[in-house]
Amino acid sequence: MSPYRVGLDKQPANHMALSPLTFIERSAYIYPQRPAVIHGRRRYTWAETYARCRQLASALAAAGVGQEDTVAAMLSNTPEMYECHFGVPMCGAVLNTLNTRLDAEAIAFMLEHGEAKVLITDREFAPTIRAALLRVSHDILVIDVCDSEYDGPGEPLGSYEYEAFIASGDPQFAWSLPADEWDAISLNYTSGTTGNPKGVVYHHRGAYLSALSNIVTWGMPPHATYLWTVPMFHCNGWCFTWALAANAGTNVCLRKVDAQLIFQAIREHRVSHYGGAPIVQSLLINAPAEWREGISHRVSAITGGAPPPMAMVEGMKQLGFDLTHGYGLTETYGMSTVCAKHPEWEALPLEEQARLGARQGVRSICQEGISVRDSETMEEVPHDGQTVGEIMHRGNLIMKGYLKNPRATEESFVGGWYHSGDLAVVEPDGYVKIKDRSKDIIISGGENISSIEVEDVLYRHPSVLAAAVVATPDERWGEVPCAFLELRDGHAPSAQELSAFCRERLARFKVPKQFVFGPLPKTSTGKIQKFVLREQARSVLAID
Repeated sequence: MSPYRVGLDKQPANHMALSPLTFIERSAYIYPQRPAVIHGRRRYTWAETYARCRQLASALAAAGVGQEDTVAAMLSNTPEMYECHFGVPMCGAVLNTLNTRLDAEAIAFMLEHGEAKVLITDREFAPTIRAALLRVSHDILVIDVCDSEYDGPGEPLGSYEYEAFIASGDPQFAWSLPADEWDAISLNYTSGTTGNPKGVVYHHRGAYLSALSNIVTWGMPPHATYLWTVPMFHCNGWCFTWALAANAGTNVCLRKVDAQLIFQAIREHRVSHYGGAPIVQSLLINAPAEWREGISHRVSAITGGAPPPMAMVEGMKQLGFDLTHGYGLTETYGMSTVCAKHPEWEALPLEEQARLGARQGVRSICQEGISVRDSETMEEVPHDGQTVGEIMHRGNLIMKGYLKNPRATEESFVGGWYHSGDLAVVEPDGYVKIKDRSKDIIISGGENISSIEVEDVLYRHPSVLAAAVVATPDERWGEVPCAFLELRDGHAPSAQELSAFCRERLARFKVPKQFVFGPLPKTSTGKIQKFVLREQARSVLAID
């Protein structure tokens, strides 16, 4: 037997389960008086936030919540939502953050499927929650959050109010690390655009590593001030909920995404970092110049959710914000890759900088593998920037699997890799560039058309605020591109003008055959809902 196998076993002195719960304990110990959470007039230090999380854990335990029970949260980006990310797992339970934009039927499915024992909900969502609870077959303890920063409609529904509930808990509650770092820490449901959503299960180890990966990969300095524009319900805020505790930074909460409020918060609190989908960046780029007056410090932004058009990358540089593109999925704890920048890029023309920066890039620090492969043969594609394959991931930042769905879990892990469903190429420098979702590729007359490529061109038109391109049926070609556009105020380009603009920059078969103007349907995380637009595209064809 190898000498390295004798007397060198795991022991309490040299091995502990990895869990992000240790981050908040450390920050409260070292920086007890540093600001942890800001929300309107409310301020909490790290010592106060840690105590409130322990009170929540204690109160939940006293209410009978224990190991791997599910605690659901229907909350905006508020201190209560942040506290749930620590207080819930501190009592051994699993946090299920709910998408606040979903309807009662979808919420009811999640509460039922996840077997939620407790629901912590903001009174703003009372109508949806009331209707959802009527569809659930088991009893759920409801705890109401009455946020002082919200003065809209909505009445309490539960037996307890949050502040009174945690007041009954012990601020010195003796929580413990999970027995196994593979234990579940959170449950996140996918969007469910085709059938019921799938419940993605995260473990403590992945949450711990994802939080640290975010800090190192993005280059966040200690004590960053982070503005919450990413919903905390989405991949647990891309795991920045736990990252900010490790960073001993400051969480600036924001109930809703509004360009004027974002600039105001950046100016008032000297926000150094924020994350958001491309639509958030568009809001800022197109906001009145006077809203951003007085902001002279460096602001770093990270975007994900959809490939940013090159015009957006250019716009953020002109705004003076440092934009980084990250890519990932719910199944990968949020950001799995990053478009890591090189100093020499700064010497390139702005358009080339934007092209390089708009790619999905390379694996993040704590993600062990990303590859573009043939979905059938599992062969890796050549790094030629032309051969299309499926992006696949492997490593510690991959979900445990789908709750109560072993078949879907097995299918997603075929060949020892997580299959994303995103189609991409690998460029000669090894950086990945998404071409499309497999379901969004338009096949016209046997030719593949990347909807992202067409959208990139449309975003360069001075009248276009937002663009989405989907397939619409065509008798001759099978299907052709159809463009849905949101226009800037005061702009009204004709379809002929837009078509000519595209013809100058695209092969003729890639030019949209239809242009539809109006607001684009979006998810709560800012993603454009292409499945809705595909249905509309069919309707447009039928009308025409």
